[in-house]
Amino acid sequence: MDANVIDALAAAEVLVVGDVLLDRFVEGKVTRISREAPVPVLKYGATRAHLGGASNVAANILAYGGAVTLVGLTGADAAADELAQLCGAFPRLTTRLVADASRPTTVKTRYVVGWQQLLCVDSDDTRPVRPAVRDQLVKAAEAAVAASGAVVLSDYARGAFDAASIAAVIAAGRAAAKPVIVDPRHASAQAYAGATVVTPNRDEMFVFTGIGVDDDASAVAACTRMLEAVAVDAVLVTRGADGMTLLERGGEPLHVRAETHRVFDVTGAGDTVTATLAAALSGGIPLADAVRLANVAAGIVVAKPGTATVTPHELRHGLGAAMGDRVVDRETAVAQVALWQRLGLKVGFTNGVFDLVHRGHLYSLEQASRRGDRLVVGLNADGSARRLKGSGRPVQDQATRAAVLAAIRFVDLVVVFDDDTPEGLIRALKPDLLFKGADYAGSEVPGAAFVAANGGTVALLPLLEGYSTTGTVKRVRGED
Repeated sequence: MDANVIDALAAAEVLVVGDVLLDRFVEGKVTRISREAPVPVLKYGATRAHLGGASNVAANILAYGGAVTLVGLTGADAAADELAQLCGAFPRLTTRLVADASRPTTVKTRYVVGWQQLLCVDSDDTRPVRPAVRDQLVKAAEAAVAASGAVVLSDYARGAFDAASIAAVIAAGRAAAKPVIVDPRHASAQAYAGATVVTPNRDEMFVFTGIGVDDDASAVAACTRMLEAVAVDAVLVTRGADGMTLLERGGEPLHVRAETHRVFDVTGAGDTVTATLAAALSGGIPLADAVRLANVAAGIVVAKPGTATVTPHELRHGLGAAMGDRVVDRETAVAQVALWQRLGLKVGFTNGVFDLVHRGHLYSLEQASRRGDRLVVGLNADGSARRLKGSGRPVQDQATRAAVLAAIRFVDLVVVFDDDTPEGLIRALKPDLLFKGADYAGSEVPGAAFVAANGGTVALLPLLEGYSTTGTVKRVRGED
């Protein structure tokens, strides 16, 4: 799969129809247990709100640069005004929200401490909408189909769409020859007949088929049973840590393994999968490749707090398709390291010339990467390397050396610096861990005092004996 497919996501034009939610997060700290009951007391810190449900699907598509028309239901209340304000921040988002004063806007409020949710409170009305409101929603969706490249039906079972309205939206999409992607919640899979691809999770698949999805074989069996029972083109069952299984009608199963990331929060991960599939299919990307993209995107979003989205840059990095993206300037590196640290990741730093990368380099970089969550490598620019190593060095220019480092799986970022020492770069990045080789024992490690003063750790890594760039250069030149 070529990295250029990611650029196609920005050209996506998607109609998203479904249950819009307001995701609210109340953050604070817990320092004691209540005297009244064995429950924690949350000391309030802040409240933040995000688009949720179908509107989070829209936000994910917008994050790729695509355009979205969003059709959904709200109440006529303060939460609806808040949703409208959040939607108004996206210039490529067109809203067709129908207000029903007889019911509240759906709000999901999570009380959180750090990464831990203490309580989730739903404020909603899950009764089916009145026929007149349902007709308004269906008409709004049907009117927007022609201008869209794909249709998403995001069903959160909040009452906005019943079996009849779901069927009408799918029929409109199919009549216009648009792919229809369904994130299901209805008790009967028959409600989604006619869809291009349906994306149940394990629990939903068990409800639909009675088959527990525990491994590849049972995933294929469940998908097969659903295809036999329901007129859909494909089924994609999302399997959490086990990845995803896609089965297209008449095709062979595709098992995509989950990306191995540190999982912080699975909130909205299904929305990210649905959004990535829709954006990819809207851009003409084959379904199998769209699934692979969605899998990478899901692995990225679960490493973020709360309701979140994925950027094209993150997706490229996750695919490993554009290693040059790992070579960044100082400003970009500072922003990326700060983001990683906000996510609770330990960021390590090491530096060097890395002129002719050898096994000793790889050994040291692997040792460094094992001690933290992310590794940034500071690379001496050509001028700096020349001052440090003498005339005739470096053998390879800084662009080549940076590209080689970026292709190493232990390395997350490469930053070129032209100072005599990396002290200034270290002060800018503020890493949690600073690594140098054991040959620095008894010597002053540049930046060590700064890192230690900021609560970080300085470590000397063991060296692999018998490997040296200087020695390699001498042998090549016949000087040894």
